[in-house]
Amino acid sequence: MNEQYDKQSNEQKSERNPVDALKTPTDLGKKARKDVAEGLNALLADTFALYVKCKNFHWHVSGPHFRSHHLLLDEQAAAIYAMLDPIAERVRKLGGTTIRSIKHIASLQRIQDNDKEFVDATAMLEELRNDNQSLVKSMREVHEVCDEDNDIATASLLENWIDEAEERIWFLFESTRGA
Repeated sequence: MNEQYDKQSNEQKSERNPVDALKTPTDLGKKARKDVAEGLNALLADTFALYVKCKNFHWHVSGPHFRSHHLLLDEQAAAIYAMLDPIAERVRKLGGTTIRSIKHIASLQRIQDNDKEFVDATAMLEELRNDNQSLVKSMREVHEVCDEDNDIATASLLENWIDEAEERIWFLFESTRGA
């Protein structure tokens, strides 16, 4: 009897979508999970793009304030990097799937790459300030979706990340004041 049950159970499992194995139980509705996960995945792509740009500028900064800019960019990159895993894991907690490749990131990111061979230090800091402002705008948009869907946990994470990004904006602004 158990063999027959196991066989039926295995057949049912094989007929399911393999992604169903990644579903996570949550009390949020299907639409809420989908909407928040989509917003978070776009945010994750932007966060990856901003991290890479910040490291790029960290590696290539030059000029009279090299040391302070180099350290500032490294600190900011570390803060941005620290967001990556919690964003992706929040998507998974909602039962969604998240970014799987660089190509996937490129298809979702809204923050533009900077592949120039040379960028002036002040221009670097201004660009990162603008990118962080865009990131804050995106986080506020996802927060609105969370509010509509009563996703308090994601909203709470976003509130902390907004505060951290606003601090980065402030530091970047002050570092370019009078430049």
